[in-house]
Amino acid sequence: MSSADFTYDHVGATRDSGFCPPGFHPLRVRTRLGEGEAVFRQAAEALLTWELHRELGVGIETGADRAAPGVDVTITLAGVVRAPCRVVWTVEEYRRAGWAYGTLTGHPESGEEAFVVDRTGDGTVWLTVSAFSRPARWYSRAGGPATRGLQLAYARRCGKTLRRLATRGLEEF
Repeated sequence: MSSADFTYDHVGATRDSGFCPPGFHPLRVRTRLGEGEAVFRQAAEALLTWELHRELGVGIETGADRAAPGVDVTITLAGVVRAPCRVVWTVEEYRRAGWAYGTLTGHPESGEEAFVVDRTGDGTVWLTVSAFSRPARWYSRAGGPATRGLQLAYARRCGKTLRRLATRGLEEF
């Protein structure tokens, strides 16, 4: 996968928790989803198959059934704003699953966003949305802090939505 197609350097940097390149704004939102292996498995599947994003109500265009490195994804917001991305890494482990995508030309922002579900040693299941970004289009620059506020609200909504998907059909979580 060539980094020439991306609108930023440091492709794949969201793998390193807490890294934010100079000139970018960091984002990190952690949401408790529930407890146990069943919650983890349902959350991981919803995340890896785009179900989370579809359930959020955003448009999602991709030719792949699952997130995988090199897969192109275009998110559409309000049917107007198109945000082309490419998956840069994925992880599917016993207690950790997720992926990250990076922005391509035409995206209103420049940067990377990761969605990772993990199950801690006590069985608690968490979603962590982490990102680094900066405005790439005139309207995202004009939005200033409001644009970052929308990104924060989106990350929080991801957590609430994935909690509902991860616990659907389970008696106790």
